[in-house]
Formats: sequence, structure tokens, C-alpha cells
Amino acid sequence: MEKLNLLYKAKAKEFYATKDPNILVVHYTDDATAFNGIKKATLVDKAVVNNKFTTMIYNILKSEGISMAYIDTINETEQLYKKVDYIPLEIICRNVIAGSCSTRLGIEEGTKPTNAIYELCYKNDELKDPMINEHHAVAIGLATYEEIDIILNLTKKINEILAPKFTKAGLTLVDFKIEFGRTADGEIILADEISPDTARVWDSETKKKLDKDRFRRDLGNVIDGYREIASRLSEVINHE
Repeated sequence: MEKLNLLYKAKAKEFYATKDPNILVVHYTDDATAFNGIKKATLVDKAVVNNKFTTMIYNILKSEGISMAYIDTINETEQLYKKVDYIPLEIICRNVIAGSCSTRLGIEEGTKPTNAIYELCYKNDELKDPMINEHHAVAIGLATYEEIDIILNLTKKINEILAPKFTKAGLTLVDFKIEFGRTADGEIILADEISPDTARVWDSETKKKLDKDRFRRDLGNVIDGYREIASRLSEVINHE
């Protein structure tokens, strides 16, 4: 499908119009950002690696009945998406305490809680994406209680699908953040990637960080970490 004018540029993706008003081309870039855009870099091959990785994740979720904006992968750096009305909420699922959650709660990073933790953040760059609860979200008109229930249930289901596959690959899906959108008929669907850019993934035995924390914390070999996750997860999927 022909890519037309640029509609919107996110931190690591660009969204383009097509001749079909209901379909977009999503172009992955080599851009990397952290700390609300304060730290920036260009990581060679990141676009190709993330496009391939997200294609694998989307296909896993699609096979399990998760509705999503993703339609197909069309080349090494681009995918087709359904056009949706994005809900300005970021949902974070935490299987292990890490990152800001560790700092905020004063709990040692790597601590595994007895339950998965689900957090809501208001997607607003000026406010630096503050954490809110469902009552805030309803009060400021981001979503209804019914929609938030759907979003949280979908996030829980996604976690229940993905976490065991990572475990089989000798990996721990520490946490991930996702976004949702509304289709023209009001259906709530997954509208964002799940990749090493948006998830923390550790080696289950060594606790080696293989995700974007390698960039955030200047650990080096960022894309090698991404590739290692993809390779190990792909091997599990191919043998199922």
C-alpha cells in the first residue's frame, strides 16, 4: 500500500496516511529516547529489529484472539495499522519490581510480588505522563469505567499469554507498557507495540538486562540485547 503524507511522529515511530482513510503505514525508526525525551540517540538497525520483534509478538497475540490495530508487516521497517482513536492512557503491567516502581516504593529491584501490578498513566508530554487511577481517568474524560475494565482485562490476558513464553525461553518478562485505541465502531483494541523498547526483559538466571535499560543505564550493546530476546523467543515459538 502506498505511503502518503506524514501524519504524526512519535518517539521511535512515524505514522503515514494511505489512500485508504482507515489504514496507516507505521514506520519504525532508529531513534532511541529515555527519561521523557531528555536522553536521545540513534541506534543502527533498531528499526529493523523492532519491526521484526513486534511482528512476532503481534502474531502470537493475534493467534490468541487479541484484537489489535496491527494488520500486516509490509517491509523491513514498516507495518500496516488500522486507524484508531488513541486513548491517552498508558497501561503498565509489572511482574517484577523494577525501574521507577522500585524507586517509588522503596523496594529492591528484582523483587517479585505475589501478584501482577497494573498501573495507569496519563499520556501527556507536558505533564510527563503522571500516574493516575481509574477515577482520575473517568473524571478528566479519558475513558469510561467500562472501557477501563476492558483495557485492564486485555492487559491481563496479554500478560498471561506472553509471560509463559518468555519463561520457556529462559527470560523474565519483568514489565511492559501498552496503549489502546477505539475503532470507528467503538471497539477497544491494542494499538501499540510490545518490544524491548516498551518492556523490561531479563535473563531468568543471570538477571542480565536485555532491553531498553541497556540504553537508559549506559550498559552498551543495546541492539544485541534486543536480538538475543528475539532469537530465544523465536526458538520457543518455532518448537510449539
